[in-house]
Amino acid sequence: MPQLESTLPTVIGTVQDVSGTTVSVTLGSGQQSGLTFVNGQGYRIGQIGSFVKIPVGYTELFGIVSQVGASAVPASRTSGELSSYPWMTVQLIGEGRKSERFQRGISQYPTIDDEVHLVAESDLQAIYGRVGATNNYVKVGHITGSESIDALVDINKLVTRHSAVVGTTGSGKSTTVAGVLSALSDPQRFPSARIVVLDLHGEYGKALGDRANVFRINPDAAVDNEIALRIPYWALNFDEMLRLTFGILPADGKARNLILERVIAAKVAFLKAHPIPGIDEATVGGDSPVPFSLNKLWYDLYCTEFGTYNPALGDPINPASWTYEKASDGSDMVGDAMKGIPPRFRRIKDVRGDDEKIRYLPDSLNIANAVENLGSKLRVSRFDFLLKAGDWHPALDGKVEKDLPELIKQWIGGANTTSIIDLSGIPSSMTNDIIGVVLRVLYDALFWARQLSEGGRERPLLIVMEEAHNYLGGTGDGLAASIVKRIVKEGRKYGIGAMIVSQRPAEIDPTILSQCGTFFALRLSNSTDRSHVTSTLSDNLEGLTNMLPILRTGEAIILGEAVTMPMRASIHPPPKNRRPDSEDPLVCDVLSPEESQSPGGWNIRLNADASYEDFVRVWRQQNPSLKPPVET
Repeated sequence: MPQLESTLPTVIGTVQDVSGTTVSVTLGSGQQSGLTFVNGQGYRIGQIGSFVKIPVGYTELFGIVSQVGASAVPASRTSGELSSYPWMTVQLIGEGRKSERFQRGISQYPTIDDEVHLVAESDLQAIYGRVGATNNYVKVGHITGSESIDALVDINKLVTRHSAVVGTTGSGKSTTVAGVLSALSDPQRFPSARIVVLDLHGEYGKALGDRANVFRINPDAAVDNEIALRIPYWALNFDEMLRLTFGILPADGKARNLILERVIAAKVAFLKAHPIPGIDEATVGGDSPVPFSLNKLWYDLYCTEFGTYNPALGDPINPASWTYEKASDGSDMVGDAMKGIPPRFRRIKDVRGDDEKIRYLPDSLNIANAVENLGSKLRVSRFDFLLKAGDWHPALDGKVEKDLPELIKQWIGGANTTSIIDLSGIPSSMTNDIIGVVLRVLYDALFWARQLSEGGRERPLLIVMEEAHNYLGGTGDGLAASIVKRIVKEGRKYGIGAMIVSQRPAEIDPTILSQCGTFFALRLSNSTDRSHVTSTLSDNLEGLTNMLPILRTGEAIILGEAVTMPMRASIHPPPKNRRPDSEDPLVCDVLSPEESQSPGGWNIRLNADASYEDFVRVWRQQNPSLKPPVET
């Protein structure tokens, strides 16, 4: 076993082999106990995930211990020597000088018999820094095992270079996200922060309290920061609008082209009646976010598909020749476009000897099913957030009470720095598309406004995507996945950052995950998920990520561009009354029923005669917040 000549208490071994960034270290004979003391403080030697340093001239190389063991001595050694020696494998990750900060990458390699030192707490303080030392770092927790050392992340890199929070169910993922967002949305330190949270299950409204506006389908009027979610259909591009309204159209493209022509004509007519400064009618296309009446378009197409006329009363293009059913008062049943009520036309009639002939209107587009599909959506309140978007819903001439500036300001320009878009009330069949629409609207708006003070370059936007595996799957063919790929590839240039949150990273498109510069990796038990995370990391840190299955709840390995050096950290959770609504239900309290403060559990005797009226009411109203019954 090598005898160490150095008297420095931090020396633990020597370099024996160097292969790329992997260094094999033989521990000295004085390290049998695995414990050493530096300045009166004890340090365990050879802990997986711990740091070591290798002085090379004026430079200190830093590495992470990824493997430890004891190997047999070759037979050529004398019998007087010990039969085995302890060793460890180190992955080099960066370097630094005493007068400079730590930086990633290495400019030189160690050589055989170079001394290997443990990294004392004073070294970690110098590497990780302290709160307030630099203004662009925020504290999210502390280094595991060293509570005096803060876990700091660089928000510049965290936001613009994208990030991912991954961990299995129950690992503390949602609480970690809430803790990070709580730090980033501090109104005293970051009064102009911009954060949008896509909340699939309505968990984060409680967590961020009065710092956030919560946009949901059925807001609670008693809660000041809850606002009705409105996504006007005319803000969508043409293909998005078709997909969410008409659905599937004939493959020949005839119907699509005709609808496109009518949409453009309606938008041009709106601009003629209600000019918008800086918008030229000649440049308006189907993708231009200009108001038009979808109700009128639907009504006209319904008449084209189902309408009948009497040739004796005139040409079919003349509505005076159209034949309607009669109501009980004798009036024509012409329907109501604004309410989505279709007209009732008489059936065709061509009887020999009868002078009255009733025929179908010519030039049908063969899109009867698509038109009826849209009509049903116009009449169902669940789609009102899109098709009857409050003050953004156009009249038949396209006029709206509010325009896009008010909508965008509501989302990313309000007094509260965070906007939570609660998607729990969205029909599941539309969730992927709605997420894609919201992201595309935000991306396009910030892209075109990149040279303005309201744009993303001067005030970047962080978009947090909860339960991302549900809409960013490996196939990558959904609307949400396509726009997120654009954001992670190009968003940095326009001030748009993404935070991907998932319990199944293996199910996320690899292109998206590989663009995340920073990872908060909590406990991951599944080997496929771990390998998926490891394969996206730029550093040679397989040994560190092998620790993921044994992390404690609320503990994360933070690595990537937003941290000076990879760290195992305990994330500081927000107060209990500001945590996401995602905690495990309590099946049985550890306390007796007499001592328990829990409102429920299997060991608490509840009222067996309780009515389930409220139970069914919240189900019917599609809102977990109980509303009083409507008086008639």
